[in-house]
Amino acid sequence: MAPKPIEGEKKVFMTGNEAVAWAALASNADIMYGYPITPQNEIMHYWTRLAPKFGRSFLQTEDEISAGFTCCGGVLAGKRAFTATAGPGNTLMQESMSMAEMMRLPTVLVVTQRGGPSTATVIYSQQEVTMTCYGGNGEGFRIVYSTAGQQDLFDYTIKAFNTAWKYRFPTFVLGDGYQSKMREPLMIYDPETRGIEMVPTDPYVVKPGTPGLDRDPSHLRNTYNMEDELLEVVRNLAAEYERVAPEVVEYQEFETDDAEVIIVAHGVVSRAAQGAVKVLRQQGLRVGHFRPVTLRPFPDEQLRQLADKSRHLVVVESAYGQFKKLVTDALYGSTTPIIPYLKPGEGVTVEEVVTEVKKLF
Repeated sequence: MAPKPIEGEKKVFMTGNEAVAWAALASNADIMYGYPITPQNEIMHYWTRLAPKFGRSFLQTEDEISAGFTCCGGVLAGKRAFTATAGPGNTLMQESMSMAEMMRLPTVLVVTQRGGPSTATVIYSQQEVTMTCYGGNGEGFRIVYSTAGQQDLFDYTIKAFNTAWKYRFPTFVLGDGYQSKMREPLMIYDPETRGIEMVPTDPYVVKPGTPGLDRDPSHLRNTYNMEDELLEVVRNLAAEYERVAPEVVEYQEFETDDAEVIIVAHGVVSRAAQGAVKVLRQQGLRVGHFRPVTLRPFPDEQLRQLADKSRHLVVVESAYGQFKKLVTDALYGSTTPIIPYLKPGEGVTVEEVVTEVKKLF
């Protein structure tokens, strides 16, 4: 039997892509399907270097379309499978993830956002929010974790496998190029040492027994001939998604109890928001920060409660309003003004956020 990839806990200094690979190993992932694209490449590189030591597998496919569908195939066979991509690759994988949504396949996809539209830059952005949350045709019944750093990438990659297999919705870890390439300290660990039990996998196909005799047949469909058939299926998907959403939704609050202004940011930009809150508080300004961890499902009610007692919301993102659309939808009917600070494809600093927020006082 192969040894465990991580024994106990240890503090390390690594890139975000390394953290994802180690987290997948710690999660007992069986196989990664992938195709190269910057800034995701090193997830594949580290996985292929490490996986054989622990009896795990890798398949490089001819493109991202194939990577997405082979990942679905691995899941159908009962494997704890995953893939990773960025930018144009994320676009190409939406067809397979849409099928996973319809068939309730627990796929795990790590997205390292880069600039867009199209090929754009290979560096960084938060411009894949809309595509990751609502990409593909369908209604976007999927789970999206937005990470803010290496510890998040490790923690939520592990969590993504459990969430996917527990709730049977496609699950995404939404990182970015900065997190992928920068190094910082984090704790890596065997999930078992923290009481995290990995949800077992099981095959959708080639099950033991005879269908119709000693077990129910499997109906694995992603196409329907009649409108009323599809209506019933989508309504059932919606009902199940809405039922589990309160269990899945995650968020963080910083200094919000008495805040007059709330900075709303997600992912790596939330680090600039938290830094700005510290500076502004030292200057006597009552400012807080709200960070959605899940973008799908979105913490609508929790954000609305804060909005109702604050003077302004400042939405900060490295995109041209993709995150703001989620915030605006969540706050439909609220009269609290929303002030956007939008920098598509470029990083946001603490100083910039401080300057923007001070204009409101």
